[in-house]
Amino acid sequence: MEVDREDGRSQNQLRPLACSRNILHRAHGSASWSQGDTKVLAAVYGPKAGTKKNENPEKACIEVIWKPKTGQIGKPEKEYEMILERTLESICILTVNPNTTTSIIVQVVNDDGALLPSAINAACMALVDAGIPMKHLAVAICCCLAKSGYVILDPTKLEEQKMKAFAYLVFPNSVRSVLPEGSLRVEGEPIENGIITSVTHGIMSVADYFYCLERGRAASVKLSDFLRRNLQQQSTDSSKAG
Repeated sequence: MEVDREDGRSQNQLRPLACSRNILHRAHGSASWSQGDTKVLAAVYGPKAGTKKNENPEKACIEVIWKPKTGQIGKPEKEYEMILERTLESICILTVNPNTTTSIIVQVVNDDGALLPSAINAACMALVDAGIPMKHLAVAICCCLAKSGYVILDPTKLEEQKMKAFAYLVFPNSVRSVLPEGSLRVEGEPIENGIITSVTHGIMSVADYFYCLERGRAASVKLSDFLRRNLQQQSTDSSKAG
């Protein structure tokens, strides 16, 4: 079933993507990420000595601080911080810099839907810019389920408000672009078949969830291709500048 979206996109079509790194000179790493009119900045500071209370001193600690566009941080933003921390901890190599803390500041510039996935994508690129050791990159996508049963990807804010339920999904980036040859498995599981983070809101059936998962995984390939091109382009630009 074809669905007419107000901006003319198809159900599976993402908004235009844009990403820039090394945009904040006082941070150890930084990146901006845009999907349509949603824009997020991420800045990385560290690793600095010491970990947070109750953290394992034999591993590095990841700290996320969420800064809304306006106003004070509330319950949704606290949840975003927690999801981001757990996601980033799962993709960073925490044994390289034990007993240190790396802080990621996430600043919302504009929210027009799919805010948390945009923040995750921005944070990952900022970690790359800072040279933080990582097992692999990750790409995040939002899938929405309408009351009539159709699924759309990368919703605007208006579309989000009309949806019955939605899922934030984080997948490993394309294997061949980030992992050395022969390293196609993590803990025995093929990494391209895995999922790093899954957060759902609203009510959806198991069948609907797995359909969202299927559509999200397909979209993650497009996001991975965009990341690879962006990293290659900025590496080329840096080489020319050098």
